[in-house]
Parts: sequence; C-alpha cells; structure tokens
Amino acid sequence: MFPISRQVIGASCAFCLCMLGVGGLQCPRLQSMLKAQDNITTETLQRELDLEKLRLQILNKLPSFGFSNLVANLVYINFLNYFGDDAARNKTDYSLSPEYFTIIIDRDPKFIQAYLGLSTSTSMYAAMPERAVELIEKGLKSLKPQAPKYSYYIWRYKGIDELLFLGNSQAAKTSFANASDWASSYADKKSKNVAYFSRTTSEFLSRKPDSKKAQIGAWVMILNHQVDQKGKERAIKGIEALGGRVIPQPDSTHSIQLPPED
Repeated sequence: MFPISRQVIGASCAFCLCMLGVGGLQCPRLQSMLKAQDNITTETLQRELDLEKLRLQILNKLPSFGFSNLVANLVYINFLNYFGDDAARNKTDYSLSPEYFTIIIDRDPKFIQAYLGLSTSTSMYAAMPERAVELIEKGLKSLKPQAPKYSYYIWRYKGIDELLFLGNSQAAKTSFANASDWASSYADKKSKNVAYFSRTTSEFLSRKPDSKKAQIGAWVMILNHQVDQKGKERAIKGIEALGGRVIPQPDSTHSIQLPPED
C-alpha cells in the first residue's frame, strides 16, 4: 500500500504545483483586467486576453488528479471576473467565454449553476450559439432528470439558444419537450410551472415553427433569470422587435404584452 500512497501524494503535489504555477501567471493579469480603466489601450487589453487564452489552453490539458470539481469552480470564478469586467469587454470582446465553458463542462458537467451564465455569454455575447449548444449537448450526456436536481433547466437553455440564436425551431421544440418531461418528474410548484411552460412552448413550435409568441416566451425566460443588465436590455429589445411590450412592475418584475397576431 505504501507505494500507492506515495504515488497519490506525488500526483496531488504535482497537480497543486501546476495549479499554483498557472495561478501565479494569472493573478497579475487578472488584477490588471479587473482594474481596467479608460486610459488602458485596447492593444494592452488584447495582449492580456491572448495570455489568458494561453493559460486556459494549458489548464485544459492538465490532468485533474481527482480535483476536477475544484478546477471547475476556480475556472468559473475566473469566468465571472472576466465576464463582469465591463470596461475591458467593451473594448475587446467575449470570445473567451467558450474557452471557460469547455473546461468546466469537461471537468464538472453536473455544475448546473454554471450553465446559464456560460451559455448566455457564449451565445448572446460572444455570438457563438453553435458552440454553446455543442457544449450543452456534451454536458447533457452526464445528466439525468434528477441527477443533479433541477437539471431540466439545461434543456431549456439549449432550447433558448436553438430558437433565438440559431433559428432552429425543430431542435428547440425537442429541447423544450425534453425539459417538460424532466421537470414533470418533480412534485414542487416551480418544476410543475417549468413543465407546463416548456410543454406549451414545444406545442407552439409544433403548430407554428415561426411563432412570435414562442420566441417572446424564450426572451422572457432570459429576462426572468439572473442575467446582467445588458442581458435584460437585450431581452427587452428582442421582445419589442417581435411586437411585444415589456411593462416594468413595482416589484421589479415585468409584465409582457403579447402582439395581437402571432
């Protein structure tokens, strides 16, 4: 048993050293990105992004030695810092979003909380909906209706990307139907509502693939989730472009007026 223990300890130490090494390379750049001000040039920010991309590529190739969940959590924190740096993103872009998404899906496909931000940033901000759907499909292979809990949301995220950003109503119809099936396995009110609205959306798309109401419903799903202000503004514009009207309510929610004709 002693040789095995030495191997395990050695592997763990090697992993920790690799993480510390990559982290050491990252910290100065990350702090620079977080402190981005108007006087920092686009060229400087782009160099930082190029280095960050290299760091992510190296991290993606490193073995986890049993620390896959830890790696996924750390990468998600880094993604939140990257995505939330509006000053830097306004001068550059969101093209690294799928790089973070890839590592997290590979290391911890059951990290349900990470899917919404990663999917939205990849499809809506980085304009790579095909990549977002591809990564969601990869993650879904490791999910079951109740493992982990509320995993039906992932089918909804996939359906939203397919409907709004890919224009693939047939694929979206299937995704929303699967979301309804998975949500139906729960007894709580929230899940029952998800099952109902997902089934309704799927039926809309079956009858009328170009249904404006179904598309508005998908934008409302984005609006009602915890997206940033830019995401909310994009959702409102999407609803209004389809002929709908968004009416803010005193409790910070929104009332949606659908167009008279679908």
